[in-house]
Amino acid sequence: MEAGDKKYIFVFTGPDGSGRKTVADAVGLTLGLRKVISYTTRSKRPAEEDGQDYHFVTESEFQRMVDAGEFLEHLTIDGNRYGVKEADILKLFERGSVYLVLNRHGAQALKERFGDQAVRIFIYADRRTVHDRQIGEGFTESFVEKRLEHYDEDMAYGPQCEHSVENIGDLGHTIFHVTNILEEYLERDL
Repeated sequence: MEAGDKKYIFVFTGPDGSGRKTVADAVGLTLGLRKVISYTTRSKRPAEEDGQDYHFVTESEFQRMVDAGEFLEHLTIDGNRYGVKEADILKLFERGSVYLVLNRHGAQALKERFGDQAVRIFIYADRRTVHDRQIGEGFTESFVEKRLEHYDEDMAYGPQCEHSVENIGDLGHTIFHVTNILEEYLERDL
């Protein structure tokens, strides 16, 4: 394979509220990567768009896809179901490198399925920063505390990932740093 022809599945993971989605979308846009969208049964949050952040589906639609074996990985977190379709990944991956934003379970499933073609980028921030960001986004204290219940488990996954980047302070610097990491894989010399 010649330089510039390498294809990867970049998996952004890390604790909720770490900024993984913001970083992933900015890096994906900068590098012209296609985003694979996951499915969920949870309600749409403010500022989220169906088909851009998630495919928001009903419980019965989700179960139909489970029964049909469409998901590479799916799980339930806090009563909401999440899943990523292998066909969605493969369809976009045929045309070039892609990225996804997944929790640790999804990131691990992709690593097991795609091996070295799956590159996990762990985006994290300290618990206080994560808490303050979510409160700043308008979430209630009880909602944020519920999301933080998974923080320690999520943080424990970081050392297993190929790259780990702290996202505190200057968001632009974090995006620039992660863009450079991905560019090393793609070898396009942007």
